[in-house]
Amino acid sequence: MLNLDTHVVVALLSGDLRKREHKVVAGESLAISGIVLWELAKLVQLKRLELDFEDAGFRAFLRTVSVVPITLDIARQSTELDFRADPADEIIAATSIVENAPLLTRDARILRSKLVPFA
Repeated sequence: MLNLDTHVVVALLSGDLRKREHKVVAGESLAISGIVLWELAKLVQLKRLELDFEDAGFRAFLRTVSVVPITLDIARQSTELDFRADPADEIIAATSIVENAPLLTRDARILRSKLVPFA
């Protein structure tokens, strides 16, 4: 299972994955933290992203991805990371640690972590 961060989800939905990212996601079962859905909604609300949540393509994406809920273990792990970021990024990183799911991210702050498994 491969955990996708919000920016990678946006790139996937818009067809803007980088070559390496495309190779990494090909044939993998994909997952996202539940907080990614919140981040997408906030980006739409703030008009930083155009995304129709009722669009057939988005609905198809939701059917193919596992949404990992924020559990107590994930919440606790998010407070024990070796970096500080916004809470959503910390939850996403903690999800990868707890679920032992490599994270695909473009976030330089997260990528410096020695705790998070990366794709």
